[in-house]
Amino acid sequence: MAPRNRRRGPRGSSPLTSKRDKYFRLVNQGTSNSEACRLVGVNRKTGNRWRYGRNVTTSSGQVHHYPPVQVVSTGEQISDRYLSEDERLAIADGLREKKTLTDIAELLGRDKSTISREVKRNSDPDTGAYRPSQAHRKAAQRRARPKERKLAANDELCSQVQAGLEQRWSPEQISHRLVVMFPDSDSMRIAPETIYQGLYNAEETGLRRGLSRKLRTGRAHRRRQRRGDERKTRFVDPMMLIAERPAEIDRRNTAGHWEGDLIVGALNQSAIGTLVERLTRYTRLVHIEGRGSSDELAVSLSEIYDELPEWLRKSLTWDQGVEMAGHARFSEASAVDVYFCDPRSPWQRGTNENTNGLLRQYFPKHTDLSIYTPADLRAVENELNNRPRKVLGWKTPAERIATLARAHRVATIP
Repeated sequence: MAPRNRRRGPRGSSPLTSKRDKYFRLVNQGTSNSEACRLVGVNRKTGNRWRYGRNVTTSSGQVHHYPPVQVVSTGEQISDRYLSEDERLAIADGLREKKTLTDIAELLGRDKSTISREVKRNSDPDTGAYRPSQAHRKAAQRRARPKERKLAANDELCSQVQAGLEQRWSPEQISHRLVVMFPDSDSMRIAPETIYQGLYNAEETGLRRGLSRKLRTGRAHRRRQRRGDERKTRFVDPMMLIAERPAEIDRRNTAGHWEGDLIVGALNQSAIGTLVERLTRYTRLVHIEGRGSSDELAVSLSEIYDELPEWLRKSLTWDQGVEMAGHARFSEASAVDVYFCDPRSPWQRGTNENTNGLLRQYFPKHTDLSIYTPADLRAVENELNNRPRKVLGWKTPAERIATLARAHRVATIP
């Protein structure tokens, strides 16, 4: 009898590996199971077993469950939002070198909380060790997969959300109100972000079309939020950010570096400019005619700085308010560098923010500030500059500025 032909080539399941990877790529792109199996060249039941696993009953009656196949691509980064495998290797190296999470975050250009969550979530639960390859697999397996939307799967939840939107409730109000209404039902929980996604994908969730008009913004389409590096400048003239400010200003070793802002009156119809010297806490108030437009502010600031000696005119730090659109004109007229804080970062002008709080004792909120004359502002300046400060060793700003004036052989400061 002729010998049976022996099978040549690789044995086992390895020939299916490439087909399985191709199958999952097609499914993740939205291809149906049947179509993906046809394109790959496997039976439809094989695709179902890869996706959902299977139960096998042995001759002894025992049931063995084979879990779904987890296909993890460790070499390709899906988005900058997710840590890459290289970054996880750097985290492991940093932990092994006993670096702090803050140091690791600065090295990778990530937030400290991102590194903290990564180590906490993906470290080995038994030993506490952080293994980068294992962590990368765990993160990929935990990442959200395409599935039915929560509002589409729960009719009662969808009805409650829709009823709240009809009453012009915000998604946050609806989310927290459901906890009060259904304290014992986990199925009646939904995050505000899920409601927003449902509103702008109504055809997939069952919500009535047009409900987005009930939101305070009234937008029919969601507006993408810009990242920090995509933020557009508010001014025509280029501006210098606070990160470009010399280190000596942060150290408060020299005088002449000021922080500024506006305090506004009722209905934003009037304003007073505030200037605080960082080293001495010496305060100057800027009288502004009208609402405080950029032209008015540039002129008023220039007049104040013209009164100061040269050693007190070095820099000014302001927020990115539209009133400073004329910063280039002011800098040219006064030879003073203007630095701008990052958006929504008032703590970067902490001295000025504190001073503005003190000034509200003299200029209450929601009042008309146009009634105050330059003489009134000078009276408030004098009172504030002659108030002893703890940060100055209980000396007054006027005393500190006078000491510096004598060192510069100047008799008085305006």
